[in-house]
Amino acid sequence: EIKSRTKPAIIILGSGPNRIGQGIEFDYSCVHACFALSEAGYETIMINCNPETVSTDYDTSDRLYFEPLTLEDVLEVFHAEASVGPVLGVITQLGGQTPLGLAAGLAKEGVPIIGTSVSAIHKAEDRGEFGEVLKKTGLNAPAFGTAFSYLEAKEVANSIGYPVLVRPSFVLGGRGMEIVYDEDSLHGFIDRATEINPDHPVLIDRFLDNAIEIDVDALFDGDSVYLAGIMEHIEEAGVHSGDSACVIPPQSISESMTNEIFATTEKLARAIDVRGLLNVQYAISEGKLFVIEANPRASRTVPYVSKATGVSLAKAAALIAAGKSIAELRDQQILPKAAL
Repeated sequence: EIKSRTKPAIIILGSGPNRIGQGIEFDYSCVHACFALSEAGYETIMINCNPETVSTDYDTSDRLYFEPLTLEDVLEVFHAEASVGPVLGVITQLGGQTPLGLAAGLAKEGVPIIGTSVSAIHKAEDRGEFGEVLKKTGLNAPAFGTAFSYLEAKEVANSIGYPVLVRPSFVLGGRGMEIVYDEDSLHGFIDRATEINPDHPVLIDRFLDNAIEIDVDALFDGDSVYLAGIMEHIEEAGVHSGDSACVIPPQSISESMTNEIFATTEKLARAIDVRGLLNVQYAISEGKLFVIEANPRASRTVPYVSKATGVSLAKAAALIAAGKSIAELRDQQILPKAAL
């Protein structure tokens, strides 16, 4: 039996079990979001199923459901809680890719998604939609294409020019990703690494050799952007962020490039229309800035940037999702008056 309540509740989806591409680093954002929303007067409800996390401690949230992160289980919790008191909705952007993948299904079942909307998530996650965003905003990206058969993959790779980066669509954590330098290598990759069909296409990108990779974490409230940190990867572009090291502030990029990164991040935040956290990965090649991808969610670098700058990004993101503006958070000294 679930106890009734009068305070409005917000459900936060955790990151689930540790696996390739998604570890315990995402738990940091969930925990700090719980604390922030509790301080703001909301009842916090955590759904997670990893006993190694802090978010599953009995005193982190007001209510804890130790349940699998599946659509069916989350819906069951939502309906149960909605029957005993007001539930404002579900935050999916803090626990990494797993909860983000549930957003569309939850919205389809009538569950309010707090923070970044399903349409905004789709704009960033779907390669075709994101390509349109880049085209409309006039931003540079490595040439790319999508293939549904080996023949299409060969045509796309030839038009882009080798070397190319190939990977199955909707992969997590860089799994199945490979740099191929010729047609034979491409054929071998498709035979070995993926089942290519209309439901599971292969993504092909131009590989930027000897490029500098940059990670950016930012917040957006629909009006203002707060750029929290610009990180320069020590390894060359192409090494997955989970396997690489980075430094903040960046050591080898110019002030004009820093300004361009800020302006580009702001354009992306507005075009995608996120509410809360946005992570953008860039590559700098021959003095030119390229957008690699944008993630409308907490990234694995959020704890690092928060510790390095002394600003709790997860706390700010949770409050933005609940309706606060960046200006209000600055007035409350949760965010500093000026970003980097």
